[in-house]
Amino acid sequence: MSARSIAEQSEAELGGRWSILVRQQRDHVDLDRLLRALEAAPPAGPVQEEVLHQVARLVFPHAFAEESVIWPAARRVLPDGEALTLTVEEEHQEVNELWSALERDRAATSTRRDTVARLVTVLREDVRDEEDVLLPRLQAALPPRSLRALGLAWEAVRRTAPTRPHPVVARRPPGNALAALPLTVLDRTRDVLDTRARRGGPDLAPHLRRASEVLAGAAGWVETSPVLRYGDRPPTHR
Repeated sequence: MSARSIAEQSEAELGGRWSILVRQQRDHVDLDRLLRALEAAPPAGPVQEEVLHQVARLVFPHAFAEESVIWPAARRVLPDGEALTLTVEEEHQEVNELWSALERDRAATSTRRDTVARLVTVLREDVRDEEDVLLPRLQAALPPRSLRALGLAWEAVRRTAPTRPHPVVARRPPGNALAALPLTVLDRTRDVLDTRARRGGPDLAPHLRRASEVLAGAAGWVETSPVLRYGDRPPTHR
């Protein structure tokens, strides 16, 4: 089995359109496009906020599905799967923490610019670690049929996963699995409210934003539940 980066392989080499490798490759291409747009956007303006919104809706469901489906499989079949997945989980944790910092600091400050730059760097490092190291190892260990089964499971979880950062929640089962339902409902309801606030008039937008803030507080309360930290490791949860 080829040890080449999955970025250099065709759909057929990766196991077909439903292979987890193809699904990952496609999301990574979309992420690269969005990161280029983020780097080009004026800081702390409406263009940057819209691009950040799109990045979040791609990154957080994608990563949550990885942590729930792909990395447990890697730990089962790879002798060094523990170390490989821990590296990626640490990157995911830093992305969550950086994003939470951006949500707290919305002004066009040098700190915010540094946070955005670091976010872009960590996301690109995460893609390289997955495409060049972890996923090729998984490809070598599993037949195409198993890769397609992982792709189907990953897609099902991704479509129903939280869409926002939750740095307190475990990066591993069972904590992240238990967090999925309440946080997904809260996040996706906030997505609807925030979208309508951006498109609504000045009379309605403040009320929609306030409702979203209330749900954000509810999500924060859910995150503090000790059961949602089960399965985590000290290196990934800071």
